[in-house]
Amino acid sequence: MLRFLVLLGFSFVFLQLHATGNISKYINMKYSYISFLTIFLLFFLTIMQLYFYWKEGSEKEKEKEQGSSCSPVDDCGCGHDHSHERKGWKYWIAFPILIFPVLTYLFLPIATLDSNIVKAKGYHFDVYNDGDPYSQHQFLEPDTSTYYGSEGYYERMNKYLKKYASKDTVKLTDANYLEAMETIYKNPGDFMGKTIQFHGFAFNDKELKKNQLFVFRFGIIHCVADSGVFGMLVEFPDDMDIKDDEWIQVKGTMTNEYFQPYKKTIPVLKVTHWEKISKPDDPYVYNNYK
Repeated sequence: MLRFLVLLGFSFVFLQLHATGNISKYINMKYSYISFLTIFLLFFLTIMQLYFYWKEGSEKEKEKEQGSSCSPVDDCGCGHDHSHERKGWKYWIAFPILIFPVLTYLFLPIATLDSNIVKAKGYHFDVYNDGDPYSQHQFLEPDTSTYYGSEGYYERMNKYLKKYASKDTVKLTDANYLEAMETIYKNPGDFMGKTIQFHGFAFNDKELKKNQLFVFRFGIIHCVADSGVFGMLVEFPDDMDIKDDEWIQVKGTMTNEYFQPYKKTIPVLKVTHWEKISKPDDPYVYNNYK
């Protein structure tokens, strides 16, 4: 029965995530079909487990009716399997571990990544990571080079450079945010003086001037475990009062600036127009593998 309850719980969780659309807060929606198929697999396994439980109960009833007096060991000579009657401590520890994700989903609210995560992790460029692509946490600058061969990555970035560098105004949307932002960071010289427009949540830092802040979006490459916070330093004409996690849309001219905390020259958007906007239904952006 415990196996049945665990499988039923996971089936419900996956079904609920897809029904509410909250699955997008955990994985890149390019892979949503996999989790959708998992719903049917889990329901099938749940039904099979219920059948096995019913069958086991029926066999016990038959044993009682036949008056079987054999001892509960695996091979007592009576022809019946009693392995289910003696379960070790590992068995009883495994089920609480398995049911824990279901309970957290049912009783804890789904949290959205925000500036608190940025403060907790810090933000830096990939150059400060240890070189292990599986332990890197990306900030500001998207980098998908680890997911492609050198030739495939070069072709991909060259295609995006032709797509965006030919425009006087580059507008970043939910659909193209990561690819456009990566292209800008990889080829900043091709975008100097161009108009850039994008939106995200504000993040203030003590290292910044009073008229500067970062505008970020959390991006998901495959799933939330490899998510990063990507965006750009923006500079306003005058001092402003924008709090962390307020969503704003900015438009301005692309420049660059040597940023001392990074010891690196980074892109900076000189804002010519901005406005506060509502938080989007889906605050995340996703990697496009086309």
